[in-house]
Amino acid sequence: MTSRIKLTLLAVVVIALLFLGLRMVGGRAAEPAAPAAAASAAAPAALELMPDDVVSARLQRLSRQVEVSGSIKAVQAAFIKARVPGELRQLSVREGDAVRAGQVLGQIDTTEYDWRLKQAEQQAQAAKAQVEIAERTLTNNKALVAQGFISPTALEAAESTTQGARANQQAAQAAVELARKARADAQLVAPINGLISQRLAQPGERVALDARILEIVDLSRLELEAAMAPQDVAQLRPGARAQLKVDGVAEPVGAQVARINPSATAGARTVTVYFAIAPHPALRQGLFAQGRADAGTREALAVPASAVRRDQPQPYVLTTEANLAQQRTVKLGVAGLSDQGEDLLEITQGLAAGTEVLAGRVGTVRPGTPLRRAATAANPASPASAAR
Repeated sequence: MTSRIKLTLLAVVVIALLFLGLRMVGGRAAEPAAPAAAASAAAPAALELMPDDVVSARLQRLSRQVEVSGSIKAVQAAFIKARVPGELRQLSVREGDAVRAGQVLGQIDTTEYDWRLKQAEQQAQAAKAQVEIAERTLTNNKALVAQGFISPTALEAAESTTQGARANQQAAQAAVELARKARADAQLVAPINGLISQRLAQPGERVALDARILEIVDLSRLELEAAMAPQDVAQLRPGARAQLKVDGVAEPVGAQVARINPSATAGARTVTVYFAIAPHPALRQGLFAQGRADAGTREALAVPASAVRRDQPQPYVLTTEANLAQQRTVKLGVAGLSDQGEDLLEITQGLAAGTEVLAGRVGTVRPGTPLRRAATAANPASPASAAR
């Protein structure tokens, strides 16, 4: 029994010694790894930059732009209205049909107007007969006065009767012309060339005076009506060019300022600017368009708009000084386009001309990140180039 206890104690001692030895060996093996891990954490990997990842702030011509938006409308458009009331008997066109000025498009029932014209013509004939009777009487009275058979007073009465008959005849003839015009107004005639955009009545309906029946638009000349802030309008002049993006049209549409309304809209306090749009087969009245209009050019220190970062309260850029990404807060001026059509932002404070900054295509980069230029076929990377 005693020998068993001694063997057990001996085994425990051996196991304890082996455990201590393993701990010592593991600790010595792990000790060199700790500084290496700390060194790797303290030195983050350098960000490799391609040539397009770096842009420079430089003086360049900046075309100032102002935002415009609104609906497209035809310069020439017309509603065909009922100039006389009555039943709409015929309407020969529908939406999308092309029409020309002077073309008869429909007809209102003329039965009532035919009878009115006939009545007026008969009254005019009666008035003409009265004039003839009065003129014969006047001629006879003149002869009787010359022979002394009647007094001059009777002659004056005959002359007055004749003048009254002539006036009645003229009034009756005027009534004939009015009746004839009312009958002609029953025809619906196109006042301009264009396309039918709305058909607002159907044959068989009774239309009231001035009721809208058809709308015609001329798509050969279109305008954009843009409501703009007064401070933006102050920068525009007639003839200023614009580029518009129109719903349903893939390519940009050219335009230029045609007119500027001299009055502001009550309530909204905006000013309407009219842009003449270049002809395009896909344009239609009522489409929404938005874009930018040129508001003059100026020389300014500018960078691409994508290089300015706005994920903080103040806009900033990331420079490449000392091969480190360094944050620089900047003050922005006007937005515009370069001669190549690139979106630019004016830098009024925070950068000097020639300073290199990271382009927006680089993405999110932490300030202090090491930077390294990527090797290219024409200019392979070297220690000297990396130092630059």
